[in-house]
Amino acid sequence: MGDEVKKGGRYDVSGMPEAQFEPSSGDQVLRHLRGITSKQAMDAAEAKALERATDRVIGIYDATHRFTASDLCEIHRVWLGEIYGWAGRYRQVNVSKGEVPLAAAAQIPALMAQFEQGPLGRHTPCNFTNRANVVRALAEAHTELVLIHPFRDGNGRVARLLSTLMALQAGLPLLDFRAIAGENKSAYFGAVQAGLDRIYEPMERIFSEIIERSVAAS
Repeated sequence: MGDEVKKGGRYDVSGMPEAQFEPSSGDQVLRHLRGITSKQAMDAAEAKALERATDRVIGIYDATHRFTASDLCEIHRVWLGEIYGWAGRYRQVNVSKGEVPLAAAAQIPALMAQFEQGPLGRHTPCNFTNRANVVRALAEAHTELVLIHPFRDGNGRVARLLSTLMALQAGLPLLDFRAIAGENKSAYFGAVQAGLDRIYEPMERIFSEIIERSVAAS
């Protein structure tokens, strides 16, 4: 379920760099700084960059850190800054992802400010001693960030990285997200949709499984 740029309407964004695709990529690879035209090669480049970024941000944000919207922009920039010119900046184009309605680009700064004051303010640093409180914190913060979808690409991975950093604050190991892969994706997207009504229990069940799997493997 890839992002699709919304065209038409009052503003034409088709000429913006983040709305463009790499020539000869068949509209499969967003315009970037490396000249890669294969989606498989780009996926590999992003995955390798994410591994490096994960190690780096774990060393930046400690157990006492209260996360901000600016931190999430920095995490996105640390990960993708050498690949995309728009890394670390809020998207300027409207996108869709399957049947999940995502925030309009014009609303993102205000929504991220609310996200900082709300879920991030309430749940970070995520140093709760009660596992249920940790699960609730991860589920709400993850769901709300995915629904805002502040960046042109990589939102799910940034949300997962934020969840991992919060879990580490709670004394948990690195999270294993295989519980939302493959045939489990439909349940995950259903949990995201439930968040539109601020119903987080489906995502809490998913994070309970993720934490159990992660603890068992550590």
